Amino acid sequence: MKQSFLWLAVGAFFLGSVTVCRAEEAASGRWEGSVRIPARELKLVVDLAQDSRGSWSGSIIIPELNLKGALLTEIAVQDSSASFAIKTARGLQAAFKGSLNADGTLAGSFVEAGNTAPFVLKKTGPPQVETPPQSTPISKELEGEWKGEYEMYGYPRYVTVKLVNRDAEGAAAEFVIVGRKTNNLSVDLVTQEGDLLTIDSHEIGISYEGRFEKATHEIKGTFIQGAIELPLVLRRAQ
Repeated sequence: MKQSFLWLAVGAFFLGSVTVCRAEEAASGRWEGSVRIPARELKLVVDLAQDSRGSWSGSIIIPELNLKGALLTEIAVQDSSASFAIKTARGLQAAFKGSLNADGTLAGSFVEAGNTAPFVLKKTGPPQVETPPQSTPISKELEGEWKGEYEMYGYPRYVTVKLVNRDAEGAAAEFVIVGRKTNNLSVDLVTQEGDLLTIDSHEIGISYEGRFEKATHEIKGTFIQGAIELPLVLRRAQ
């Protein structure tokens, strides 16, 4: 009798393991479909992949929002459920919560700012997860401390940006905004392409894009916070 119970326990363990593996295999792949929001339909391309250690990674493409290869976070797959989230520098924060269905679809709810809309995805092939962009080195002309200011809601905001190179890790930035209070932004991406400088804080949902003008030694660009875009000129700190 004891031996029978032992075999039942072992069988249950392996059955549970197989179920988990099947769920993970079912979730891994490239998924294409759409989400229906009021007055429009957004096309979606979602890539989900699991590495040998069991960790998940993913990216998403939403052409109508000019979003390509945005990093997915909070990816979770359990039994027949799959969920993931997205947070971009332009302020989009949303979650996808769905079920892996017998017909090969991943369907559920898209939740953004308290609003919910249905989405349906169909697996179209193996995953093609886009790796997160990496910071690049910046020119010597851009290294150092820069200052500027802009106005939001009738109040001035004073900006200080310190740019440094970190050899193989690319550039890093300190981005401080002083208004009613002091905000030290968590910057996770600094890139330079030609004379175009981009600084992103994906955690806060803020970015800056500006072009360095050698003639005036200024970086003329745009401060972006969600849907808000404001002109911001940075000048070398004296």
